[in-house]
Amino acid sequence: MPPNHWTSWPLRESLSREGLSEARLWIGRAIRVLVVASLVWATLVGGTFSGWGLVAACAAIAMTLVVFWSFFRMTRERRLWPSIGLFAVLEAAAFGFYLADARMPAIVLWCACAITSMERLPLSIAVPCSSLALGAFAVVNTDNWLTTVVTTGGLGLAGYVVRLDAEARGNAQRLLAQERAARKAEAETSALAERGRIAREIHDVLAHSLSAQLVHLEAARLMIQRSSDLESDREQLLERVVACRGMAREGLDGTREALSALRGEMVPVEDFLRRLAAAEGAQLDVVGERRTLPAEAGLAVRRVAQEALTNVRKHAPGARVTVQLEYAEGHVGLVVRNSGGRGKPGELARSGSGYGLLGMRERAELLGGTLESGPDEEGFVVRLQVPA
Repeated sequence: MPPNHWTSWPLRESLSREGLSEARLWIGRAIRVLVVASLVWATLVGGTFSGWGLVAACAAIAMTLVVFWSFFRMTRERRLWPSIGLFAVLEAAAFGFYLADARMPAIVLWCACAITSMERLPLSIAVPCSSLALGAFAVVNTDNWLTTVVTTGGLGLAGYVVRLDAEARGNAQRLLAQERAARKAEAETSALAERGRIAREIHDVLAHSLSAQLVHLEAARLMIQRSSDLESDREQLLERVVACRGMAREGLDGTREALSALRGEMVPVEDFLRRLAAAEGAQLDVVGERRTLPAEAGLAVRRVAQEALTNVRKHAPGARVTVQLEYAEGHVGLVVRNSGGRGKPGELARSGSGYGLLGMRERAELLGGTLESGPDEEGFVVRLQVPA
Protein backbone atom coordinates (compact mmCIF):
# COMPACT_ATOMS: atom_id res chain seq x y z
CA MET A 1 0.00 0.00 0.00
CA PRO A 2 1.56 3.37 -1.00
CA PRO A 3 2.69 5.66 1.87
CA ASN A 4 0.40 8.53 0.87
CA HIS A 5 -2.58 6.20 1.36
CA TRP A 6 -1.63 6.01 5.02
CA THR A 7 -0.95 9.70 5.52
CA SER A 8 -3.59 11.32 3.29
CA TRP A 9 -7.07 12.30 4.42
CA PRO A 10 -10.17 10.76 2.89
CA LEU A 11 -11.62 12.76 0.04
CA ARG A 12 -13.61 15.83 1.04
CA GLU A 13 -16.59 14.32 -0.75
CA SER A 14 -16.22 11.25 1.49
CA LEU A 15 -16.48 13.33 4.65
CA SER A 16 -19.56 15.21 3.48
CA ARG A 17 -23.13 14.18 2.84
CA GLU A 18 -22.86 14.57 -0.91
CA GLY A 19 -24.13 11.56 -2.77
CA LEU A 20 -26.21 10.24 0.12
CA SER A 21 -29.82 9.52 -0.68
CA GLU A 22 -32.60 11.03 1.39
CA ALA A 23 -33.54 7.57 2.70
CA ARG A 24 -30.00 6.90 3.88
CA LEU A 25 -29.77 10.30 5.56
CA TRP A 26 -33.01 9.77 7.44
CA ILE A 27 -32.00 6.25 8.47
CA GLY A 28 -28.74 7.61 9.87
CA ARG A 29 -30.54 10.34 11.77
CA ALA A 30 -33.03 7.85 13.17
CA ILE A 31 -30.22 5.57 14.39
CA ARG A 32 -28.44 8.46 16.11
CA VAL A 33 -31.66 9.57 17.79
CA LEU A 34 -32.31 6.02 19.02
CA VAL A 35 -28.77 5.68 20.38
CA VAL A 36 -28.97 9.00 22.24
CA ALA A 37 -32.44 8.17 23.57
CA SER A 38 -31.20 4.76 24.77
CA LEU A 39 -28.26 6.33 26.55
CA VAL A 40 -30.45 8.89 28.29
CA TRP A 41 -32.98 6.21 29.22
CA ALA A 42 -30.29 3.90 30.58
CA THR A 43 -28.91 6.79 32.64
CA LEU A 44 -32.32 7.73 34.01
CA VAL A 45 -33.63 4.30 34.92
CA GLY A 46 -30.40 2.54 35.78
CA GLY A 47 -30.47 3.73 39.37
CA THR A 48 -26.81 4.76 39.29
CA PHE A 49 -27.56 8.46 39.48
CA SER A 50 -30.11 10.41 41.42
CA GLY A 51 -30.78 14.03 42.25
CA TRP A 52 -28.05 16.37 41.11
CA GLY A 53 -25.94 13.43 39.97
CA LEU A 54 -28.62 12.58 37.43
CA VAL A 55 -28.65 16.17 36.19
CA ALA A 56 -24.84 16.13 35.91
CA ALA A 57 -24.94 12.82 33.98
CA CYS A 58 -27.47 14.20 31.47
CA ALA A 59 -25.38 17.37 31.09
CA ALA A 60 -22.27 15.23 30.51
CA ILE A 61 -24.06 13.28 27.79
CA ALA A 62 -25.14 16.55 26.14
CA MET A 63 -21.59 17.95 26.27
CA THR A 64 -20.24 14.69 24.85
CA LEU A 65 -22.63 14.99 21.92
CA VAL A 66 -21.39 18.56 21.29
CA VAL A 67 -17.76 17.38 21.36
CA PHE A 68 -18.62 14.51 19.02
CA TRP A 69 -20.25 16.97 16.57
CA SER A 70 -17.12 19.18 16.79
CA PHE A 71 -14.99 16.11 16.01
CA PHE A 72 -17.06 15.54 12.87
CA ARG A 73 -16.59 19.18 11.87
CA MET A 74 -12.82 19.21 12.43
CA THR A 75 -12.34 16.05 10.37
CA ARG A 76 -14.47 17.52 7.57
CA GLU A 77 -12.18 20.57 7.58
CA ARG A 78 -9.10 18.27 7.67
CA ARG A 79 -7.66 19.85 10.81
CA LEU A 80 -5.52 17.10 12.26
CA TRP A 81 -4.45 18.30 15.70
CA PRO A 82 -7.87 19.67 16.72
CA SER A 83 -9.35 16.34 15.60
CA ILE A 84 -6.84 14.38 17.70
CA GLY A 85 -7.50 16.67 20.67
CA LEU A 86 -11.27 16.19 20.43
CA PHE A 87 -10.77 12.43 20.12
CA ALA A 88 -8.73 12.51 23.34
CA VAL A 89 -11.54 14.45 25.04
CA LEU A 90 -14.06 11.83 23.93
CA GLU A 91 -11.87 9.02 25.25
CA ALA A 92 -11.52 10.84 28.55
CA ALA A 93 -15.30 11.25 28.66
CA ALA A 94 -15.72 7.52 28.08
CA PHE A 95 -13.36 6.72 30.95
CA GLY A 96 -15.24 9.25 33.09
CA PHE A 97 -18.55 7.52 32.39
CA TYR A 98 -16.96 4.16 33.18
CA LEU A 99 -15.49 5.38 36.49
CA ALA A 100 -18.89 6.87 37.35
CA ASP A 101 -20.32 3.38 36.85
CA ALA A 102 -22.17 4.40 33.64
CA ARG A 103 -21.00 1.44 31.59
CA MET A 104 -23.48 1.76 28.75
CA PRO A 105 -22.51 5.36 27.72
CA ALA A 106 -18.83 4.45 28.06
CA ILE A 107 -19.05 1.36 25.82
CA VAL A 108 -21.15 3.15 23.20
CA LEU A 109 -18.72 6.08 23.16
CA TRP A 110 -15.65 3.82 22.78
CA CYS A 111 -17.24 1.90 19.91
CA ALA A 112 -18.44 5.08 18.19
CA CYS A 113 -15.00 6.68 18.50
CA ALA A 114 -13.32 3.57 17.04
CA ILE A 115 -15.60 3.41 13.99
CA THR A 116 -15.68 7.18 13.39
CA SER A 117 -11.91 7.65 13.64
CA MET A 118 -11.37 4.78 11.21
CA GLU A 119 -13.78 6.42 8.77
CA ARG A 120 -12.65 10.05 8.95
CA LEU A 121 -8.97 10.27 9.92
CA PRO A 122 -5.82 9.44 7.92
CA LEU A 123 -5.04 5.74 8.35
CA SER A 124 -1.73 6.48 10.08
CA ILE A 125 -3.75 8.24 12.82
CA ALA A 126 -6.99 6.28 12.54
CA VAL A 127 -5.45 2.87 13.25
CA PRO A 128 -3.83 3.89 16.59
CA CYS A 129 -6.91 5.86 17.67
CA SER A 130 -9.28 3.03 16.78
CA SER A 131 -6.98 0.51 18.49
CA LEU A 132 -6.94 2.64 21.64
CA ALA A 133 -10.73 2.88 21.75
CA LEU A 134 -11.26 -0.82 21.01
CA GLY A 135 -8.54 -1.76 23.53
CA ALA A 136 -10.35 0.19 26.23
CA PHE A 137 -13.59 -1.55 25.28
CA ALA A 138 -11.87 -4.96 25.43
CA VAL A 139 -10.44 -4.24 28.87
CA VAL A 140 -13.79 -3.34 30.43
CA ASN A 141 -15.83 -5.97 28.57
CA THR A 142 -17.01 -8.68 30.95
CA ASP A 143 -17.69 -11.34 28.32
CA ASN A 144 -15.31 -14.26 27.76
CA TRP A 145 -12.13 -13.59 25.81
CA LEU A 146 -13.33 -15.18 22.56
CA THR A 147 -16.47 -13.05 22.46
CA THR A 148 -14.39 -9.98 23.26
CA VAL A 149 -11.89 -10.70 20.47
CA VAL A 150 -14.65 -11.35 17.92
CA THR A 151 -16.56 -8.22 18.94
CA THR A 152 -13.44 -6.04 18.89
CA GLY A 153 -12.32 -7.39 15.50
CA GLY A 154 -15.82 -6.97 14.10
CA LEU A 155 -15.97 -3.35 15.22
CA GLY A 156 -12.57 -2.62 13.68
CA LEU A 157 -13.60 -4.30 10.44
CA ALA A 158 -16.89 -2.39 10.46
CA GLY A 159 -15.01 0.89 10.77
CA TYR A 160 -12.79 0.01 7.81
CA VAL A 161 -15.81 -1.04 5.72
CA VAL A 162 -17.49 2.26 6.51
CA ARG A 163 -14.30 4.03 5.40
CA LEU A 164 -14.21 2.10 2.10
CA ASP A 165 -17.88 2.89 1.49
CA ALA A 166 -17.27 6.59 2.13
CA GLU A 167 -14.24 6.60 -0.18
CA ALA A 168 -16.23 4.88 -2.92
CA ARG A 169 -18.97 7.48 -2.56
CA GLY A 170 -16.38 10.29 -2.60
CA ASN A 171 -14.73 8.91 -5.74
CA ALA A 172 -18.12 8.64 -7.41
CA GLN A 173 -18.92 12.26 -6.51
CA ARG A 174 -15.54 13.44 -7.79
CA LEU A 175 -15.96 11.55 -11.06
CA LEU A 176 -19.46 13.00 -11.39
CA ALA A 177 -18.10 16.52 -10.87
CA GLN A 178 -15.37 15.90 -13.46
CA GLU A 179 -17.93 14.56 -15.91
CA ARG A 180 -20.09 17.64 -15.40
CA ALA A 181 -17.08 19.89 -15.96
CA ALA A 182 -16.17 17.93 -19.10
CA ARG A 183 -19.73 18.22 -20.39
CA LYS A 184 -19.72 21.95 -19.71
CA ALA A 185 -16.41 22.35 -21.54
CA GLU A 186 -17.75 20.25 -24.41
CA ALA A 187 -20.88 22.40 -24.58
CA GLU A 188 -18.76 25.57 -24.64
CA THR A 189 -16.55 24.10 -27.36
CA SER A 190 -19.60 23.11 -29.37
CA ALA A 191 -21.01 26.62 -28.98
CA LEU A 192 -17.75 28.15 -30.21
CA ALA A 193 -17.66 25.73 -33.14
CA GLU A 194 -21.25 26.61 -33.99
CA ARG A 195 -20.41 30.32 -33.86
CA GLY A 196 -17.52 29.69 -36.23
CA ARG A 197 -19.80 27.74 -38.53
CA ILE A 198 -22.38 30.54 -38.56
CA ALA A 199 -19.62 33.08 -39.24
CA ARG A 200 -18.38 31.02 -42.18
CA GLU A 201 -21.90 30.70 -43.54
CA ILE A 202 -22.50 34.45 -43.31
CA HIS A 203 -19.22 35.17 -45.08
CA ASP A 204 -19.66 32.54 -47.78
CA VAL A 205 -23.24 33.52 -48.55
CA LEU A 206 -23.07 37.31 -48.41
CA ALA A 207 -19.47 38.25 -49.26
CA HIS A 208 -19.70 37.73 -53.01
CA SER A 209 -23.19 39.10 -53.40
CA LEU A 210 -22.54 42.26 -51.41
CA SER A 211 -19.12 42.93 -52.95
CA ALA A 212 -20.52 42.59 -56.47
CA GLN A 213 -23.42 44.89 -55.61
CA LEU A 214 -20.95 47.46 -54.30
CA VAL A 215 -19.11 47.39 -57.62
CA HIS A 216 -22.29 48.06 -59.60
CA LEU A 217 -23.53 50.71 -57.19
CA GLU A 218 -20.19 52.48 -57.26
CA ALA A 219 -20.22 52.41 -61.07
CA ALA A 220 -23.77 53.82 -61.09
CA ARG A 221 -22.75 56.56 -58.68
CA LEU A 222 -19.81 57.57 -60.87
CA MET A 223 -22.03 57.62 -63.96
CA ILE A 224 -24.54 59.88 -62.23
CA GLN A 225 -21.79 62.14 -60.88
CA ARG A 226 -19.88 62.52 -64.15
CA SER A 227 -22.69 62.45 -66.69
CA SER A 228 -24.09 65.70 -67.99
CA ASP A 229 -27.01 63.98 -69.69
CA LEU A 230 -28.55 61.27 -67.54
CA GLU A 231 -31.10 60.42 -70.21
CA SER A 232 -28.37 59.15 -72.51
CA ASP A 233 -26.96 56.93 -69.77
CA ARG A 234 -30.37 55.69 -68.73
CA GLU A 235 -29.90 52.23 -70.24
CA GLN A 236 -26.55 51.65 -68.54
CA LEU A 237 -27.88 52.82 -65.19
CA LEU A 238 -30.87 50.53 -65.57
CA GLU A 239 -28.55 47.59 -66.30
CA ARG A 240 -26.59 48.33 -63.14
CA VAL A 241 -29.73 48.49 -61.03
CA VAL A 242 -31.12 45.28 -62.52
CA ALA A 243 -27.80 43.54 -61.90
CA CYS A 244 -27.81 44.71 -58.27
CA ARG A 245 -31.37 43.49 -57.84
CA GLY A 246 -30.45 40.08 -59.23
CA MET A 247 -27.44 39.82 -56.93
CA ALA A 248 -29.52 40.89 -53.94
CA ARG A 249 -32.02 38.16 -54.80
CA GLU A 250 -29.18 35.64 -55.04
CA GLY A 251 -27.84 36.77 -51.68
CA LEU A 252 -31.30 36.47 -50.12
CA ASP A 253 -31.73 32.97 -51.54
CA GLY A 254 -28.29 32.02 -50.26
CA THR A 255 -29.10 33.40 -46.83
CA ARG A 256 -32.28 31.35 -46.69
CA GLU A 257 -30.33 28.26 -47.70
CA ALA A 258 -27.76 28.96 -45.00
CA LEU A 259 -30.47 29.35 -42.37
CA SER A 260 -32.07 26.12 -43.52
CA ALA A 261 -28.69 24.42 -43.30
CA LEU A 262 -28.16 25.69 -39.76
CA ARG A 263 -31.58 24.32 -38.81
CA GLY A 264 -30.76 20.98 -40.43
CA GLU A 265 -33.36 21.48 -43.18
CA MET A 266 -31.04 21.27 -46.18
CA VAL A 267 -32.12 19.86 -49.51
CA PRO A 268 -29.98 16.96 -50.76
CA VAL A 269 -26.61 18.00 -52.16
CA GLU A 270 -27.32 16.48 -55.55
CA ASP A 271 -30.56 18.45 -55.95
CA PHE A 272 -28.83 21.65 -54.88
CA LEU A 273 -26.03 21.17 -57.42
CA ARG A 274 -28.51 20.34 -60.16
CA ARG A 275 -30.34 23.67 -59.59
CA LEU A 276 -27.07 25.57 -59.32
CA ALA A 277 -25.68 24.03 -62.50
CA ALA A 278 -28.90 24.81 -64.40
CA ALA A 279 -28.78 28.44 -63.24
CA GLU A 280 -25.13 28.80 -64.29
CA GLY A 281 -25.42 26.84 -67.54
CA ALA A 282 -23.05 24.10 -66.30
CA GLN A 283 -23.13 20.36 -66.89
CA LEU A 284 -23.55 18.13 -63.81
CA ASP A 285 -22.31 14.53 -63.61
CA VAL A 286 -22.93 12.31 -60.57
CA VAL A 287 -20.68 9.29 -59.97
CA GLY A 288 -21.33 6.62 -57.36
CA GLU A 289 -24.30 5.61 -55.29
CA ARG A 290 -26.26 8.53 -53.89
CA ARG A 291 -26.41 8.76 -50.07
CA THR A 292 -27.12 11.29 -47.34
CA LEU A 293 -24.06 13.32 -46.42
CA PRO A 294 -23.16 14.75 -42.98
CA ALA A 295 -24.19 18.38 -42.54
CA GLU A 296 -20.66 19.83 -42.58
CA ALA A 297 -19.58 17.79 -45.60
CA GLY A 298 -22.74 18.79 -47.48
CA LEU A 299 -22.18 22.47 -46.68
CA ALA A 300 -18.57 22.25 -47.86
CA VAL A 301 -19.67 20.78 -51.22
CA ARG A 302 -22.34 23.49 -51.64
CA ARG A 303 -20.05 26.40 -50.81
CA VAL A 304 -17.14 25.18 -52.93
CA ALA A 305 -19.47 24.70 -55.91
CA GLN A 306 -20.89 28.20 -55.43
CA GLU A 307 -17.43 29.73 -55.05
CA ALA A 308 -16.02 27.92 -58.10
CA LEU A 309 -18.95 28.89 -60.35
CA THR A 310 -18.81 32.48 -59.11
CA ASN A 311 -15.13 32.60 -60.02
CA VAL A 312 -15.94 31.29 -63.50
CA ARG A 313 -18.53 34.03 -63.92
CA LYS A 314 -15.98 36.60 -62.72
CA HIS A 315 -12.81 35.56 -64.52
CA ALA A 316 -13.90 33.40 -67.48
CA PRO A 317 -17.31 34.51 -68.72
CA GLY A 318 -18.67 32.27 -71.46
CA ALA A 319 -16.51 29.28 -70.46
CA ARG A 320 -17.86 25.74 -70.65
CA VAL A 321 -18.24 24.40 -67.10
CA THR A 322 -18.58 20.83 -65.90
CA VAL A 323 -19.40 19.86 -62.32
CA GLN A 324 -18.76 16.30 -61.13
CA LEU A 325 -20.03 14.98 -57.79
CA GLU A 326 -18.46 11.68 -56.73
CA TYR A 327 -19.79 9.46 -53.94
CA ALA A 328 -16.80 7.34 -52.91
CA GLU A 329 -16.21 5.01 -49.98
CA GLY A 330 -15.41 7.12 -46.93
CA HIS A 331 -15.46 10.47 -48.71
CA VAL A 332 -17.26 12.66 -51.22
CA GLY A 333 -15.53 14.52 -54.02
CA LEU A 334 -16.39 17.55 -56.14
CA VAL A 335 -14.61 18.64 -59.33
CA VAL A 336 -15.47 21.93 -61.07
CA ARG A 337 -13.67 22.44 -64.39
CA ASN A 338 -14.02 25.30 -66.88
CA SER A 339 -12.53 25.60 -70.34
CA GLY A 340 -12.81 27.79 -73.40
CA GLY A 341 -13.69 31.12 -71.81
CA ARG A 342 -14.42 33.58 -74.59
CA GLY A 343 -15.11 36.76 -72.70
CA LYS A 344 -12.79 39.09 -70.82
CA PRO A 345 -12.91 39.44 -67.04
CA GLY A 346 -15.33 42.23 -66.25
CA GLU A 347 -15.90 44.39 -63.24
CA LEU A 348 -17.00 41.35 -61.25
CA ALA A 349 -13.41 40.10 -61.39
CA ARG A 350 -12.43 42.99 -59.14
CA SER A 351 -15.17 42.27 -56.59
CA GLY A 352 -14.69 40.20 -53.47
CA SER A 353 -11.76 39.99 -51.12
CA GLY A 354 -9.78 37.41 -53.08
CA TYR A 355 -9.90 34.93 -50.21
CA GLY A 356 -12.85 32.82 -51.37
CA LEU A 357 -10.92 29.67 -52.32
CA LEU A 358 -8.62 30.15 -49.33
CA GLY A 359 -11.68 30.14 -47.07
CA MET A 360 -12.97 27.03 -48.82
CA ARG A 361 -9.60 25.33 -48.35
CA GLU A 362 -9.66 26.13 -44.63
CA ARG A 363 -13.22 24.77 -44.40
CA ALA A 364 -12.11 21.52 -46.08
CA GLU A 365 -9.05 21.15 -43.83
CA LEU A 366 -11.18 21.64 -40.71
CA LEU A 367 -13.19 18.62 -41.84
CA GLY A 368 -10.07 16.56 -42.51
CA GLY A 369 -10.33 16.99 -46.30
CA THR A 370 -8.43 18.76 -49.06
CA LEU A 371 -9.12 21.39 -51.68
CA GLU A 372 -6.87 21.92 -54.70
CA SER A 373 -7.25 24.54 -57.40
CA GLY A 374 -5.22 25.59 -60.37
CA PRO A 375 -4.90 25.53 -64.17
CA ASP A 376 -4.89 22.29 -66.13
CA GLU A 377 -4.58 21.42 -69.82
CA GLU A 378 -8.13 22.58 -70.58
CA GLY A 379 -8.60 25.58 -68.34
CA PHE A 380 -9.02 25.86 -64.56
CA VAL A 381 -10.08 23.13 -62.13
CA VAL A 382 -11.15 23.02 -58.46
CA ARG A 383 -11.05 19.67 -56.66
CA LEU A 384 -12.61 19.07 -53.24
CA GLN A 385 -12.50 15.92 -51.16
CA VAL A 386 -13.94 15.65 -47.64
CA PRO A 387 -14.69 12.64 -45.41
CA ALA A 388 -18.32 11.54 -45.54
